[in-house]
Amino acid sequence: MRWDVIVVGGRVAGAATAMLLARAGMRVLCLERTRLGSDTLSTHALMRAGVLQLSRWGLLDAVAAAGVPPVHRVVFHYGGDATTVTLRPGAGVEALYAPRRTFLDALLSRTAVAAGARVEHGATVTSLLRGADGAVTGVRVRRRDGVRDEHAPLVVGADGLRSLVAAEVGAAVRWQGRAVARCTYGYVAVPAAGYEWYYDEGCGGGLIPTNDGLTCVFAASADAAAAADASADTDASADAGAATARRGARAGTPPGADPWAGTPLPPALADRVAGLPVVGRLRVTRGVPGFLRSAAGPGWALVGDAGAWKDPISTHGMTDALRDAELLARAVLAAPGPGAEQRESLAAYEMARDRLTLPILEATEPLAGFRWDLQEVQGLLRGLAAAMADEIDALLALDGAAV
Repeated sequence: MRWDVIVVGGRVAGAATAMLLARAGMRVLCLERTRLGSDTLSTHALMRAGVLQLSRWGLLDAVAAAGVPPVHRVVFHYGGDATTVTLRPGAGVEALYAPRRTFLDALLSRTAVAAGARVEHGATVTSLLRGADGAVTGVRVRRRDGVRDEHAPLVVGADGLRSLVAAEVGAAVRWQGRAVARCTYGYVAVPAAGYEWYYDEGCGGGLIPTNDGLTCVFAASADAAAAADASADTDASADAGAATARRGARAGTPPGADPWAGTPLPPALADRVAGLPVVGRLRVTRGVPGFLRSAAGPGWALVGDAGAWKDPISTHGMTDALRDAELLARAVLAAPGPGAEQRESLAAYEMARDRLTLPILEATEPLAGFRWDLQEVQGLLRGLAAAMADEIDALLALDGAAV
């Protein structure tokens, strides 16, 4: 079968893109190498723009029904001081939510299938196919029953920061950060007042209420070793292999031991989790500097982390993935066939993505460097909030309620 679009990657960005295109009647194949509902490192927190997208797509009720608690306030802890911001209902958003990726990714995947997309899990794309003119024309896929080629005039890379699609097309890096943070994640049964963000000298973290009565706890600090690696390789983020995030898991700690020992935690956050058992294991990731890649070219486009990566301290990756899925889907539907019109439409998508993403990247870069004091970090967070407000305005300005 010849497809209209092949989406490589079936998590938040890829499944959402496949869903939107399929809802519009396009023949979509979405290929994801992991199993349905598998977990992945994530801070879970959706910002207002991400919740708006789920609401417009008719998926927010399912999130709430899954037991994801609504968040009505955000608490900022600066050393020993705290500031609470109450979420005012508006722009179609009554509350924020932070669903586990085991739930959200599967929800989007199943919704894409219900819309008519073919979504395959356990299918690994090994290379791209090209026509005589060099344009991408499909993918080579390894499945359990062997290797087969799939053809489409447009291939969307939604395969994360180490994107094979981006690497094979040589997507240019148009903005490159240097700051790198080391993040530790774990789940603890600790009540949270909402999203709670902690900032102290040289470190930060948060409490994020999610599914199953658990709270995602994350701690972040500057990763000097990873930053040195990035500085030594000026093309670190352009080369998917050179900028691989190092991920690991800490085994369960002995009874009575502190599972967070050795992790830089803001003192106020350390007090909140002291003595509480971690459900499962702590997960640790060494970061990758933020980057912005070209978003489209002949026969290809990028969405989500494949096209733009920001440090997890921004807690904005999932929101941007949902936002860009709609921007890309609208661009494809405006010019569904290959040719000059589609190239112009994808170029407009790139411009819209860059306009909304660059301010977030630029606000996140100094945050991830952890060289700020408690006064400076408040100004940086105001800059990030302003960029998020612009994002909401842009989504509300789109014609129609949804694709």
